[in-house]
Formats: sequence, C-alpha cells, structure tokens
Amino acid sequence: MKAWVLSKNGIDNLSLTEIERPKIGRDQVLIKVKAVGLNPIDSMVVDFIPVSSPIIPGAEFSGEIAEIGEDVAGFNIGEKVTVYPRYFDGSCKYCLSGNEMLCDNGYIMGVSSNAGLAEYAAVDSKNVFKLPDKAGFEMGASLPVAALTSYNALERADLKKGEFIAVIGAGGNTGMFAIQFAKKRGAKVIAVSSKGWLKEFGADYVVDYKNAAEEVKNITDSAMADVVVDSIGEKLWGLGYSILGKGGRIVVFGTETGKDVNIDLSQLYSRQLKIIGSTGGAVHQFSEVVKNSSDLKVKVWKKFKFEDTKSAFQAMKDRNKDGRIIIEQ
Repeated sequence: MKAWVLSKNGIDNLSLTEIERPKIGRDQVLIKVKAVGLNPIDSMVVDFIPVSSPIIPGAEFSGEIAEIGEDVAGFNIGEKVTVYPRYFDGSCKYCLSGNEMLCDNGYIMGVSSNAGLAEYAAVDSKNVFKLPDKAGFEMGASLPVAALTSYNALERADLKKGEFIAVIGAGGNTGMFAIQFAKKRGAKVIAVSSKGWLKEFGADYVVDYKNAAEEVKNITDSAMADVVVDSIGEKLWGLGYSILGKGGRIVVFGTETGKDVNIDLSQLYSRQLKIIGSTGGAVHQFSEVVKNSSDLKVKVWKKFKFEDTKSAFQAMKDRNKDGRIIIEQ
C-alpha cells in the first residue's frame, strides 16, 4: 500500500512510499482510510517534534472497516468509522478513572505511532467508533481532535446555561466546534474572530480582535465573560485574560503561537479567576461526541487528494486559511 512516511523532521522528509499493508491483531480492525483532517499537531510532528524512527502522521482520520480481527465483535465490513486518536493501556489510575487522555503509558497516534496518512490503518477495536448515517467522512476526520478537544474543554470549564463564553480563535479547527457545543449547553457565545460565517455555527456575537475587550464589555453590560476558551497560546493570552469577569474561568489547550505568558497574580486572586488546562478528551466523551455528531457542522476550506498531501501541509501555513483542510482518498 501507499503511505506518507516521515523519516525525520522537515516537509522535504515526508515522502509517499510503498510499504507493506498492516496485518491486524486479534483485537484490531483494518480501516480503509477515506479522509484525514490536518491540524496543528500534524504540522508540529512534521516541523519539530523529534522523530526517532520513520512514522506515518495524520492523527485525525476516518474510513471504512476493511478487515476485522478474530476477537472483535460489533463491527461489519464496510461500516463508516472514526478513531479515538490516543493509545491508552486501560489499566493505569487515569484510565480506570475514565481519563484515558492522561494515561501513564499513553500517546497520540501520528506522534508516537503510525496514523492515518496511508491507504490502510490497523487500529485497536477499543479506539474505533461507528459514525452515524448522517455524518460523512469529513466530519469523521474532524471529531477525534478538533471536536473532542473542544468538548472536553467546555466540560472542564463547567460552562453553564446562560453564561457568556468568549472563544478566542473561533474560526479555527477547535473554535468552530467550541461554538456549537457551547450553544448546546445553552450559553451565550461571543466568537472572537474576523469570520462572519461563525454566526451560522451558532455564535451570538462575532467581534474582531482589535476591539474585543470593548465589545465584550458592551455585550455583557460590563460583567465580562464567564468563560474564555484559548486555543492560540501566547499571542492572545493577554486578551483572553483581560476579558474574564469576576469568578471567570479561562480554559487553555493550545500553544500554536507560543507557550510563555505573563499572569497578573493580583487579578487572579482579587477577581477569583480560574486557569484550567485541558487536553484531548476521554473515551466516554468521544463516544458522546460521535453519537451526537449528526447535527454538527464543519467548515472545510480546501480538500486535497492523497497524492497532494505535501501541498496540504503547506496550506496549513496560509494566512488566508478559512476552515479545515481535508485530505481525501
């Protein structure tokens, strides 16, 4: 089969290679990959996360069941599926408490093991979930990271009905899902972005970065946001922190623009703010996201053929990017 293999860091070291089709174990299924959704973690793997041995990237993918292991039940050949993107051992204290994303021996597919940028992928059956009939492969390739990360972040922030939430970078991979999940929870959503189409995804207000603080103040009658979602990191940390109201929570899960930020401790304690870290999501959360994905939306900016994967990675850095990048087979 053909696969995109990264031998070492650098886009020039990502090559379309003919390799042996994977053989599945008794508790695995073989997936015929149909779509891969590129996200920042894929770019980080290609650009600078150390690669100790050749690896197939593509953490977020969906496809059809092609083969089923002897000990696997509940799946049929040809079914549409998506993949929980983290290996977990199921036996450490974090797995036993339902927090598989924190597994002591866990890792993300496409970072420490082969993932979806291949014609076929062998996956443990515990990581495989059937897609609803109304969810296509594009959605299936957007749920494992983009949607699940947002879902867990809002649960970690304990977003409540009627609260104001400001989503920084709302037009990005995770932002478009954060808006939708926030609306499902009954919150009032302020999208901090220049993308007008976010109102179609449920945003009650869309405010530009330049005047976001003043706009949030006006919208909330000076109370400011109850929750802020920050997937950007260093560049917009100050903005997100500044638009939090008293007792507010800022939930963080990205460092795309840097990881070193300044925190005004006097504001932290005097306004009783909370800074919450979030990463990925648990298996039970992914099951919930997949089951309820029929009414979710995903905005796709560009689609690339499997053979044009390098161009897809280059497009990730396009400043005009407006939605997801999907690689199709």
